[in-house]
Amino acid sequence: MNYQKYITINPKILAGKPVITGTRIPVDIIIKKLGQNMNVEEILQDYPRVTKKAILASLRYAGEIISKEEIYPLTP
Repeated sequence: MNYQKYITINPKILAGKPVITGTRIPVDIIIKKLGQNMNVEEILQDYPRVTKKAILASLRYAGEIISKEEIYPLTP
């Protein structure tokens, strides 16, 4: 799945925060809802403009961002 079809980053929309394409719903809200044990069906009910594919794209986007994160171990 190509998450770019479902995720938009535009400096003119929410100061460049990643959002679900065609909405002003930030990706981080979707990820937080999933982390709060909300299931996909509940998210779809709360955000009718969001699709299941957009929710999955949000997870894929988050995974790609985290995989690029650089870790610097702290030494005592």
